[in-house]
Amino acid sequence: MGQIQRRFATILATDCVGFSKHMSSNEEATLESLKFCRKIIDDSIKKHGGTIFHTAGDSVLAEFTSPIESVNCAVTFQNELFDWNQTSGKLHLDWRVGIHCDDVIVEGDNFYGNGVNIAARLESQCDPGEVLVSKLINDLTKDRVDAVSTAAGKKVLKNISSDFEVFNISTKNTQTKKPLPHRDKKQEIKQKKPVLSVLPFKNLNKNEDSSFLIDGIFEDITTELSMVRQLSIVSRQSSINFAESGGSEDDFIKKFDVGYLITGNARSSGQKVRISVSLNQTGSGQILWSKKFDRSLDDIFEVQDEIVRNVTQEILGEIELLSLQRAKRKPTENMNSYEFLLRGKELHHQFNKEANKEALKMFDSAIKSDPDNAQAYAWKACTLGQAMVRQFTDMKMEDAFTECSSLIQKAVSIDPNDFECHRLLSAIYSVTGNQGLSLEHGKKAYELVPNDPRILQQYGEALLKTGDTKLGCDLTIRALEYDPVAQGQTNSDKRKSDVVFASFMDGRDELCLKMAEELHSLDQKSALFAATAAHQMEKDIDDLEWLKSGLKNSTKIDFENVIEGLKINDLVINNTLRETVALGMTNNLFNVL
Repeated sequence: MGQIQRRFATILATDCVGFSKHMSSNEEATLESLKFCRKIIDDSIKKHGGTIFHTAGDSVLAEFTSPIESVNCAVTFQNELFDWNQTSGKLHLDWRVGIHCDDVIVEGDNFYGNGVNIAARLESQCDPGEVLVSKLINDLTKDRVDAVSTAAGKKVLKNISSDFEVFNISTKNTQTKKPLPHRDKKQEIKQKKPVLSVLPFKNLNKNEDSSFLIDGIFEDITTELSMVRQLSIVSRQSSINFAESGGSEDDFIKKFDVGYLITGNARSSGQKVRISVSLNQTGSGQILWSKKFDRSLDDIFEVQDEIVRNVTQEILGEIELLSLQRAKRKPTENMNSYEFLLRGKELHHQFNKEANKEALKMFDSAIKSDPDNAQAYAWKACTLGQAMVRQFTDMKMEDAFTECSSLIQKAVSIDPNDFECHRLLSAIYSVTGNQGLSLEHGKKAYELVPNDPRILQQYGEALLKTGDTKLGCDLTIRALEYDPVAQGQTNSDKRKSDVVFASFMDGRDELCLKMAEELHSLDQKSALFAATAAHQMEKDIDDLEWLKSGLKNSTKIDFENVIEGLKINDLVINNTLRETVALGMTNNLFNVL
């Protein structure tokens, strides 16, 4: 393969502050102001001999041959933008600027590598309306530009350096800036939360026709308890996997550090249901609470409420469970609709083509019985998504996406507090590249049900793609801990590959490599993240045979498609991944075709 083309260059990165938020509140005014701002910026770059090589509308990357001209350019357009904001009468837009000079990799008209990455990270650390530069730029320009430079200490540049020395270059904004309020960043001492597992309820009926109802009661109670922030809940799927495995209860308790177990059984006859439930403390074996309920099916929601409240009171004492005060506790008042909903959910969980097809029919029947059953719309969308992912349907992807979105929007209009809807909307917006809305709906789902591993993973992904990588990584790891073998999976590869991505995004390179090596089958995304982590740790991939063989199964085009499909707005991450691909091509780490 040919050698990588490199050259030394000065890179200027600038970005509009809060652009997505401005677009959400007033798209027309934002685009009008952006047009004027970009003209000021672009004209200044051209005037000072710079060349724009990448732009996303609200952000610009430019190359300069002269560090002095790059700083003069930044100061000039920041001052002009300041004046424009003060006098134009249009929507006020602030910009940040970062500048660094270093070695860059040249590929066509694009540049990437350390020079670009550091400039972009400096820009993200910069205060609005100002210019932040590296020590090297400051040393080359401090006595040769018409602006004052001030030491700004050391910054943490994510995925690059934990103590990078930086300098502020004065602008008109510097003179008018009000000091930001001090924020105390002392870490709170986190108290370990009690861990609870709800085991599947035993069906005491002689026939299996009522299994959907018993499973529905078990699932609803698990979901309700997952809303209690003061508890950690072992996932529904992990509890089912244990119950079906015939394994040792002691091993299950040890694996998930379970402090409390809920067990129960149920029998139904017509519109009557009998439920027995008990709460056990695992350490002592003591039964803390138990009760038998003989009720009509119409009262099933009140029974579930009573179980949840008694369980939480026994474990946590008298607390105010605000998390359970939802606007609409019941999915429907129509019990026929509720029965169809439960039957559909049971079929959905079987993960095969015929069951998927029948589940969709059940949700249609639930909607027909009660057009205001929000959960029926949400679960139909989820089941349709399952059909797409597992290729159970011949429907075109774009048509299925449109129908899913329509179903979820309908569900949200009926019940704005349905966590399933917000979880699914977060996933859809993530795939389509609208990370701001993905974060918004992921956060809403998390606020409603903070213990559901599907929500932990989805909200974690949204956080990772929008910059809060620490919390995003922590939540993704928690999803693995609560639910190692995700619903519909046969091993832990899905959850572990999520952690590979999360740990890479948060710069936890050792964990990234560890999780990637533990995968039964190394997928292309995980291989790319692991290779990049190895490169950042200065490890020789030739010494990592598992990774080397995994990379050989892919091509450059495969990895370019992976990067494109991530829909990540972080320029540094994208450039770092592309640098790995370029190095892989040079070192023959994967197929050429």
